[in-house]
Amino acid sequence: MYSVLTGPEFWVFIAFVVLMGAFAYLGIHKKLLTALDHRAERIRSELADAQRLKQEAADLLAGYKARRATAEREAEDIVASAKAEAERIAADAKAKMEDFVARRTKAAQGKIAMAEAQALAEVRAAAAEAAVQAATAVLTKSVKGKVADDLLARGISEVQQRLN
Repeated sequence: MYSVLTGPEFWVFIAFVVLMGAFAYLGIHKKLLTALDHRAERIRSELADAQRLKQEAADLLAGYKARRATAEREAEDIVASAKAEAERIAADAKAKMEDFVARRTKAAQGKIAMAEAQALAEVRAAAAEAAVQAATAVLTKSVKGKVADDLLARGISEVQQRLN
């Protein structure tokens, strides 16, 4: 027959009660609770540190985002001012080019007018010379003697004075 007091469960129970009594007598439960409390405190401290680090990281991230936004605005301002400066320089260059072209055109027109005046003077001089030669030829054939020489000299000088 099998009795409860002689079975293996009974002896496991007795061993358990003795073990618990020995633990209580030696104060192991206090040491165990103290170790668990220390561990809980360490975990709380680590969680607090992690929370603090998380907040610092969030603050740093916000700071970097603000700096980035500021840098982007500054870059946009620099690009806008560079474009405005380039447009101003282009407008100045265009105005200077137009002024240069106008001056060169005016100078060329002046040279053309001078060349026309010179050509007109040369044509007049050539016409006067041709008229003098023609008058000399006609008068030398028509008029003879001292009177002819006087008339010829006076006529030639008058023609030259009027044509020049």
